[in-house]
Amino acid sequence: MSKLLRTFFTALSIALLFAENVTAQSSEVGFGLGTFNYTGDLVQFYNFKYSKPAATVFYRSNLSNVVSLRAAITAGLIGASEVPTDAFATQRNASFKHFLFEASTVAEYHFLNWRDSKRFVRFTPYLFGGVALFGFSGDVDRSQAYSTVQMAIPFGGGVKYVLNPKWYLSLEFGMRKTFFDYLDNVSGGDFRNKNYQYGNDSNNDHYYFLGFSITRTFYTIPCPTNPYR
Repeated sequence: MSKLLRTFFTALSIALLFAENVTAQSSEVGFGLGTFNYTGDLVQFYNFKYSKPAATVFYRSNLSNVVSLRAAITAGLIGASEVPTDAFATQRNASFKHFLFEASTVAEYHFLNWRDSKRFVRFTPYLFGGVALFGFSGDVDRSQAYSTVQMAIPFGGGVKYVLNPKWYLSLEFGMRKTFFDYLDNVSGGDFRNKNYQYGNDSNNDHYYFLGFSITRTFYTIPCPTNPYR
């Protein structure tokens, strides 16, 4: 947990320092707390039982009233134990636990024009999608030749609520589609080997972030110019 907190507060400090120098018409920084979860060979369906703590910091640039770009760093714990679906899985009885670090860039689309000052709209649902790199450490299977840094496709949605022109809250759920099957240390294997320590290598592992965040908006006020120069 101490590693998670150090990473979180370091990234938050960098984001806040960067925010002081932004020149966009409307830029934002924020942080959030939530959980990582996982599906794969050990747990085939999303199970709240295996939610583990995670945190995120991000910078957002608003291109219009409905479209934004967001860069984020998200880190936390991820892991699970076997949820048996057959006798083979019961025999395997596997588990894993990692520290996972993710850097992502996504585009957001808001369904309501919530930034229009002429309309009293204090909330909006939104969707997002983009690209990410993630790395992990912990219960890594050193017998397998693979990189612990991999690519993912983050996508999902959420709801934002305006507290005032400078602050708002959001609740978000997102899936990370990976192209990797060893996040849980279980993949394909020799089915003739009766130790049952293998899974389905045709189904990649995926992970999820569910979180609540608070955001601070920064507006740049243009300086007047002298027309007689």
